[in-house]
This record gives sequence, structure tokens and C-alpha cells, in this order.
Amino acid sequence: MSDPLTEVVRLLQPHAVFANLISGKGDYAVRYAEYGQPSFCIMLEGSCRLAVDGHEEVTLGAGDFVLLPATPAFTISSFTPAPLPVHIDPKVVPGGDGERRYGMPGGEPEMLSLGGAFLFDRADPQLLVSLLPGLVHVRASTRLARLVQMVGEEYLDPRPGHEFMLSRLVGMMLIEAMRSTTAGSAPPGLLRGLGDERLAVALTQMHAHASRRWTVGQLAETAALSRSAFFDRFTRAVGVAPMEYLLAWRMELAKDLLRREGLPVAEVAERVGYASTSAFSTAFSRHVGQSPRQYMRTNPADRAP
Repeated sequence: MSDPLTEVVRLLQPHAVFANLISGKGDYAVRYAEYGQPSFCIMLEGSCRLAVDGHEEVTLGAGDFVLLPATPAFTISSFTPAPLPVHIDPKVVPGGDGERRYGMPGGEPEMLSLGGAFLFDRADPQLLVSLLPGLVHVRASTRLARLVQMVGEEYLDPRPGHEFMLSRLVGMMLIEAMRSTTAGSAPPGLLRGLGDERLAVALTQMHAHASRRWTVGQLAETAALSRSAFFDRFTRAVGVAPMEYLLAWRMELAKDLLRREGLPVAEVAERVGYASTSAFSTAFSRHVGQSPRQYMRTNPADRAP
């Protein structure tokens, strides 16, 4: 059966844009301007402070993983910050250009990390923003540390097949980060819903069988809840009513089918659970702001031959 997290990552088609080794020694402070796209950081050695705008300052130690779904402005510093921070605009300064050193230039670094950013080939990255808190901090995750170390190795020593490896590794990183937030730290959305064992069954069914003509009563039955209890529990955990969530997921699938495969509108409608093309077109236009044909023309993408 289809797993909701797998389906979301499959839809996003992530790959790393760049990754840099970042080291520090002595007193330093680096202020990064708002980036606006998903980014990550893994602490390989030592420790430092991370202050993300809008969030409480956190201490990062070796093995920690940080994911910023929308990457607002933030500051990385030693525990005694330099009085004058170095300012960097990630939209201007290119990534993937080797190690960046902050503080004292010589000697063994006291802090070593790997930082990078994501790009998504298909879906809008706002889909990820809607799933995760603004700051995901996973402490001492050996699984994530191994994954990100492999990402760094692929960048430092690219070999045949490295693009495929990078896309798979980044997808695995995202799933690990999402798994870490399902137990209560996630905002209302899919991840919090998956942290509820009753709702997780219904969500899995919705993702696995999006074309089925679901009713709230049928979904409540899969969750072993009464209709009213399921509706209230789902709405509180996921942030929207069950049918509203199902509509949003169907529209994401429809956008992917239109962009990637260029299927006829009638076939897309059938695949996402609509009995008629006109009903689907009306729902799609209302949700997306364009008709299916307009969306297909204005959002070209790589399509299966």
C-alpha cells in the first residue's frame, strides 16, 4: 500500500542544489540573509549556536541535523560571537565551491558542518512548508549523519551516477526529517495526522486510493471512529476537514499528471476520483486558479516519453 510520506517525496522529486563544508575556529558570527527555499545543515564536529529569525536560539552539536523548510534569515556563531558578523546573501554567493572558513583561518577547526539547499523538480516547495515546522532540529541522528555525509562525499568526489545518488539521498534525508516530527512537534498537517495511529490509517487509505469516491463515513470506518469523532479529530490534527484535505491531495496529483505526463484532462479526472471531466475542471480551476489545460500550457515539465 502507498505510504503518504513516500508519495509526498515522490511528488516533490527533491535533489540538492549545493552543499558546502563550513568550518569555524575562535570567535565568529555569520549572518545569512533570507533564502526562501528549503535548506539543511548537519553538524559533523564540534558545536555552535544557531539563531533563526522567529525561533528560539538552539545549540548544535556533532550529529545534529537542521532543516529549514523556508529558510528565513539566520545567524551561525561561536559561543562568544565576533562583534561584527560576516553578512552573506545565499542568493548571491554561489554554493558548492568547497570549504568556507569562519573565524581564525589557520589550525584545526573547532566546528565543522555541511550546509546545503534543496530544489524540487515537480511540486511547489510550499507543500513541504505546509508539512513541517519552520525549524526542524534533530539531535544526534546517526542515520541522518550518515546520509548527509554521503551527500558531501558525492559533491566532493562526483562519480558516474552521482546525480541519481544525490536525488535519492536527499529524498531519504527529507523522510528522516519528517519522521522525526510526527510524534508531536509538527504543526497541524499531514505529519501530525500520521502521528495519530487512528488517523494514520485513514490518511494512508486516502493517499493510496485517491481515485476512490470517499465519504467521511467511510474514512471514519477505516479509522475505527464514529463519523463525528473522526471529523473533529482529523480537523484538529491535520488543520483542515477530511474532504478538504482529500481535495488538496487530489489537486497535487492532478498537477503532477498534467505537467509530467501531459495526460488528457478526462484521464486525469478519472485518476483523481472525478466522475466527469467538467466536475474535475471546475474543481481544479477553483483550487489552482487556472483550468487544467491552461495549467498544462503554463507549467511545462519533463514528461515521460
